[in-house]
Amino acid sequence: MTWFALAGFVALYAWNIRHIDWQEFRQSSFLQHLVFGAGASVFALWLFRAGIYEGLDVHFLWLSALTLTLGFRYALFIGGIVLFAITFVGKESWQMLGANGLLGVALPIALTYAVYSFSFHRVPRHLFVYVFINAFFPGALMIALKMFFLGGFYVLNGVHTWQVVNDNFLVLIPLLLFPEAMLNGMTMTLLIIYRPHWVKTFKDDHYFDPKD
Repeated sequence: MTWFALAGFVALYAWNIRHIDWQEFRQSSFLQHLVFGAGASVFALWLFRAGIYEGLDVHFLWLSALTLTLGFRYALFIGGIVLFAITFVGKESWQMLGANGLLGVALPIALTYAVYSFSFHRVPRHLFVYVFINAFFPGALMIALKMFFLGGFYVLNGVHTWQVVNDNFLVLIPLLLFPEAMLNGMTMTLLIIYRPHWVKTFKDDHYFDPKD
């Protein structure tokens, strides 16, 4: 199953790279600095983790804020590079690269962008809607889903028993929900107040002076 996960993540990542506007990236030093700065920040955050059993480490994701700031494609691009770097320095297993990529990177980014797209078109646009529905709520939801599915993946592959996963990994989900939500919510609050031009998914005329 690990090989199927790796193949799926490589295929998704290759598709994503093909659809990034590299000409825009090469011509915009601002975008380059934003992408590299975001990648370095996420890498530094992912270095700090805790766990007892191999693979059952817990750490903050920060991927909802990354997705809202740079959009789906650049978020996935950065997430893949950071995951590779974290694995290279020994914080993750090479064998789990595909599963971590699909369940720990692609899934949170894709679902965050789906929540944003739904709220943008279906929910009245307001500053608090943007922060709480697009950042705060997805931040909590994504870390819960990532840990649940990754824990299930370990059980299905026979790496750990359900009892070990439940007692040493899943039991920590309630403790991480609010901090992860706050991390993403506060990040987006500060960005849209002080650096709104950094945030790809936020425009003043959409949320402060809506036309619709």
